[in-house]
Amino acid sequence: MLRTLKVTTVVVALLAPFAAAAQPAAYKVPHTVNGQPDIGGFWSSSTLTPMTRDRRLGDRLVFTPAEAKALEADEVAQAVAGDKPTDPNAPVNAPNGLELKPSFAAAGGDVGGYNRGWLDAGHSVMRVAGQPRTSLITTKDGQVPPRKSGSASLGGYVEEAGEGSRGPLGSMDNPENRGVGERCIIGFGRNAGPPMFPNGFYNNNYNIVQTKDAVAIEVEMVHDTRVVRLNSKHRTDGLRPWFGDSIGWWEGDTLVVETTNVPQVQAFAGSWKDLKIIERFTRTANDRLRYVFSISDPTSWAEPWGGEYEFSPLHGILYEYACHEGNYALPGILAGARAQERESGHAAVAKTAGASN
Repeated sequence: MLRTLKVTTVVVALLAPFAAAAQPAAYKVPHTVNGQPDIGGFWSSSTLTPMTRDRRLGDRLVFTPAEAKALEADEVAQAVAGDKPTDPNAPVNAPNGLELKPSFAAAGGDVGGYNRGWLDAGHSVMRVAGQPRTSLITTKDGQVPPRKSGSASLGGYVEEAGEGSRGPLGSMDNPENRGVGERCIIGFGRNAGPPMFPNGFYNNNYNIVQTKDAVAIEVEMVHDTRVVRLNSKHRTDGLRPWFGDSIGWWEGDTLVVETTNVPQVQAFAGSWKDLKIIERFTRTANDRLRYVFSISDPTSWAEPWGGEYEFSPLHGILYEYACHEGNYALPGILAGARAQERESGHAAVAKTAGASN
């Protein structure tokens, strides 16, 4: 018995180093020259996972491996078919025999949404800690919670995510009444946020630059840049800059960003005046950057809610998004409106003349 015990003890002792080596070592976040956890570099949030969940999935936060594989295989098929030359006489909503996705149809239909080469929504389901997610929002049903009964409506000139209603005086009266995304003032999506979401079309890429006193998040879509002031205080002058007023601080390896003073034109889910967004950026691997956000507005929702996803490395750099160079859309829209007014005026004059005769 003693001999057996000694042998067992020796074997265990010999195997101990190998057992320890088999355990995955905790990831050590690299640091910048300023001693900050390094979250900088070029990242992408492109994904097949939508912001809100397909209601048919109910409360399911995670796809099965088979479901995720099928979605990604379908995306490959879509890309292969979408990269083929398009018959100019083919129906807009079914190029090359494929049903056009709603997001692609929204991207322009017969003005840019018909060839896959113009679009890059993402090729894989979003994985968070390895889980293939059904939505980026993590509420129970994967939807934006309903607002409180009686909460104030937005009213006025509002453009959620760069879309939506135009100016109160008429959408084609002058350039200022057109959308801010249409005028290339800010991006026509929620890429810059906050909160930051992939737009489902293209250009879901970022460059994060760190200094001792600030973190800048450059967004590929329409060259938006958010500047987060570190260890600072929110402004008290009542101004609401584009993307709100963002301050940040480090909690261990996590950059925490708090944003208030969001302008009305960038309202999120109907909230802006009392909206507060908390974002957390944590590097969890050399090729993963965890992004967690929380939304709160006591006048709109009973309690905070939010979501999460993970950035992956962008294998390249950001190039200029020359949004308005050679873009004749706005002059064309306004000129068309003036022509329509002239035609209406001539018709009214002719009608009056005919009545008087």
